[in-house]
Amino acid sequence: MDKDLQRPVFDSQSLEKTVSSILVNVKKSGDRSLKKYALAFDKIKLTSISVTKQEILLAKKLVPTELKNAILNAKNNIEKFHRAQKENFLPVETSPGVMCWRKSVAIEKVGLYVPGGSAPLFSTLLMLAVPATLAGCKEIIVCTPCQKDGKINPVVLYVASLTGISRIFKVGGAQAIAAMAYGTETVPRVDKIFGPGNQYVTCAKKLISKEGIAIDMPAGPSEVAIIADNSCVPEFVAADLLSQAEHGPDSQVVLVSDNEKVLEKIISQIEIQLKALPRESIAKSAFRNSKVILVTTLDQGMDLLNSYAPEHLIIACKNYKAMSEKVVNAGSVFLGNYSCESAGDYASGTNHTLPTNGHAKAFSGVSLDSFVKKITFQELTKKGIRNLGPSIELMAAAEGLFAHKNAVSVRLKK
Repeated sequence: MDKDLQRPVFDSQSLEKTVSSILVNVKKSGDRSLKKYALAFDKIKLTSISVTKQEILLAKKLVPTELKNAILNAKNNIEKFHRAQKENFLPVETSPGVMCWRKSVAIEKVGLYVPGGSAPLFSTLLMLAVPATLAGCKEIIVCTPCQKDGKINPVVLYVASLTGISRIFKVGGAQAIAAMAYGTETVPRVDKIFGPGNQYVTCAKKLISKEGIAIDMPAGPSEVAIIADNSCVPEFVAADLLSQAEHGPDSQVVLVSDNEKVLEKIISQIEIQLKALPRESIAKSAFRNSKVILVTTLDQGMDLLNSYAPEHLIIACKNYKAMSEKVVNAGSVFLGNYSCESAGDYASGTNHTLPTNGHAKAFSGVSLDSFVKKITFQELTKKGIRNLGPSIELMAAAEGLFAHKNAVSVRLKK
């Protein structure tokens, strides 16, 4: 990958040491550690880790009707898109008398992490809870950090209620991942952990995955890459770059074009729009990690971005459909001048929990498949073992595994 597109590098040794200590302490001391970290990191003294029914009922009253309707609209679209991902597997007769098939079975216990901090991402809960519910997961829990008043953001609780989730815990950061991975007196252990987060959350997920605990993907600080030609609307492109930059100081945005004047116009728009943002200082910090790149051709730009493998890719070009065919590595792709990345973040229906930091080269975003296991089945009749048995015997013997051969032979003798 071009050296100009290197992502921000953190002191991974120091980060891992800190996070490892948190994991060990939560595993050892459970709820006591969770309360200790809430006080140390968030300056919140927790009396209870669990959210009560009364808190959920009160939260529902605090959410404006207009916002409730918007969330319901988004939920319906997310449900439509993810319900369409359900697969019906038909049995296949691979040989006479040999039937094979596959079945999707929901993961029983899943934990959903919802980032809080400076921006409580209730939209992330929608993106995770809807497919988890559609998949049929028996136990779905949520961990999310408190606000300064020691309460969970009411919109997060409203979305939890809307999606049928009642087990919510006031825990954030790496300690939340540890709680779901190992279990505490209050937080149950789960089979798989989902959700994005900051570098501490991402590091915790990577470390627990080494212990055999399943995670959705390495999803860290957010990023967007935009490739634009002279057909783009500079105002739109600038707005998309800023929408990603405001996530956090460790976010990264990348702008690529084959036209220098287009780049100049977009940069000018960024400066204008930046001044009006409440999160101006955060966006400015993110721009320190960000890149503007002039390429000779759009094909060269696409090659560069495939190497970068962005979480979000916006193609703001005249021939965006033809260019989309060249996308090899990306979490989610947005085509044309009107497909803003915010649509995917909230309400178009696609999932916004996506691989970052170049992991789009090998990982997919969260989908219905993320919440199920695919179990294979097979049935051999007498005819089936007669037909296939001799081939199995020969192969087993060639590998020197004679007990395998015998498992067939004893049946053939009958």
